[in-house]
Amino acid sequence: MHEVSSGEILKILRELGAERVLIQTPEGLKGEAQALADFLEENGVEAIISGDINYGACDPADREAKLLGCDALIHLGHSYMRLHLEVPTIFVPAFAAVDVVPSLERNLGEIRRLGRRIALVTTAQHIHQLDRARKFLEKNGFDVLVGHGDSRVSWPGQVLGCNFAAAKVDAGGVLFIGAGYFHPIGVALATRKPTLAVNPYSGDAIWMDNEAERLIRRRWAQIAKAMDAERFGVITSTKKGQLRLAEAKRVVRLLREHGKYARLIAMNHISYPALEGFDFDAYVIVACPRVPVDDYENWRKPVLTPPEVEILLGLREDYEFDEILGAERKADEPFGLSVK
Repeated sequence: MHEVSSGEILKILRELGAERVLIQTPEGLKGEAQALADFLEENGVEAIISGDINYGACDPADREAKLLGCDALIHLGHSYMRLHLEVPTIFVPAFAAVDVVPSLERNLGEIRRLGRRIALVTTAQHIHQLDRARKFLEKNGFDVLVGHGDSRVSWPGQVLGCNFAAAKVDAGGVLFIGAGYFHPIGVALATRKPTLAVNPYSGDAIWMDNEAERLIRRRWAQIAKAMDAERFGVITSTKKGQLRLAEAKRVVRLLREHGKYARLIAMNHISYPALEGFDFDAYVIVACPRVPVDDYENWRKPVLTPPEVEILLGLREDYEFDEILGAERKADEPFGLSVK
């Protein structure tokens, strides 16, 4: 289902002189990680597979690789994110081996409901076919805009679960190509524009607008639950691509200025059970924006994002989805492997 070029990875490892490597993988690529480890060991490279959950390019296991005495890290399933890495790291996007055009052709009627001028976005798994998708749509009368994005992504049109800069262009609606709800619902929340997700595997098309509105209502409910809270735990992450210490300190300062008790907490894996021993009325997540949005049902106390704290304190009125934005991206990464 996904293209992982074992031979090319081995070639790079030999150029690096790597004798031991750590392979990091998201849930959907564990089979590919195991096959890659087998291949590398057959070719004289000791391979260790990380069993930890991986949340994206924001969560590289380079520190763990260094601790294990590895000469390199192989990061499967995500493209390069600009971070300070402690060992040479090979980013393997693992492009999906599925043609996106048939699903677009099947859903042209739904796509036309977005209007003539549309934004086109996808994830790293389908980015290699984005230009082909754009040409197909243009042949069918659409004015297609592919946003440049910022430094947290590798290519134009690419979105992450925490960054939708590439979708914020002057279009009437957004077309997302990919599977699942995780990315397109974020697109809908961040752009507040009609968003259609076309799944190239199933051929289905799903509108995200109602889902986004339901989610926003749930977020307002979390804000309402926190209205009487006096003691706040403000959580920042120690994951390199989620570390927002300056923003966390700003949130602590805002809360204290408004008469609230606020204490800064640092965590790697953020979950409510690890926090149950603390005496807080509510929490603010200043790390991955998706933790409070996607995991709120597992929290027994209100859990907010920084923009939601501003609403709580009367500093803003309109709802805004929390994102981790980067700086200006000056150049695209090459399609395929990136070595950093």
